[in-house]
Amino acid sequence: MHRGLRIAIVALAVVLAGLVAPPAWAAPPLPNSMAAIGDSMTRAADVCCWYGDHPGQSWSTGYTSYDGISSHYERIKAVHPAITGHAYNDAVSGANMADAPGQASQAVTQHPQYVTIEMGANDLCTSSPDTMTSTDSFEKDFRSTLDILIAQNPQPPYVFVASIPDIYQLWQVLHTNSLARLVWATAHICQSMLGATRTEAERQLVVDREVAFNAILAKVCAEYAAKYGRCRWDGGAVYDYKFSASQVSTLDYFHPSLSGQATLARVTWAKSWWGSA
Repeated sequence: MHRGLRIAIVALAVVLAGLVAPPAWAAPPLPNSMAAIGDSMTRAADVCCWYGDHPGQSWSTGYTSYDGISSHYERIKAVHPAITGHAYNDAVSGANMADAPGQASQAVTQHPQYVTIEMGANDLCTSSPDTMTSTDSFEKDFRSTLDILIAQNPQPPYVFVASIPDIYQLWQVLHTNSLARLVWATAHICQSMLGATRTEAERQLVVDREVAFNAILAKVCAEYAAKYGRCRWDGGAVYDYKFSASQVSTLDYFHPSLSGQATLARVTWAKSWWGSA
């Protein structure tokens, strides 16, 4: 797919999402509870200092006060203390969109009034471009996820959907770093994009699939927003953000660092239900 066509697809998706995004004055009441659906990014994996999940530093439901990250939960709690202690991180490291319906089923048992979704990187980051998730499966599982959330009683939550970060940019930023290349190869990280033997044509196959995935997220969220008024897309803000090497963890050269999580929280909050209110 030519770059111009990819840009056109993303632009169309953003326009479709914008048509149904509520204006700032129509923001819903701040929630008393929230949950996060996602993968290792939302679990703040390898964010700093030692390997593993660090959910206290999550851009969505993080709660650690000294990390410089103002998560969605912390921003809400600062002006709406009723949410205190009612934030649930249902994300699972390594999850892909096929796992999202299960996470949604877990979330509805917690009766959140607000749910964030950041999912899709692992559908792209497979062993090779040939093993990436198909667009049909990705859309089916995303629709199932929203269906489960919308069916929550007594009221469905307000859902915020973040775009998938630009994985090709990660390669552009760090592929000249010999240590990053060593870690990617040794830990078999995102070999569809970051594999040492990948050709530029193969990397562009991943780019094309990511553009398609983000267009699906925008399109489906817009449909559910029009029908239920409960889905808000980030307009491609996460995908469009041009992160630097310092915003990537030096433990795995893949996940966001502390400053990366802080930026992710800031960028997504600005596009959330209450970011401009």
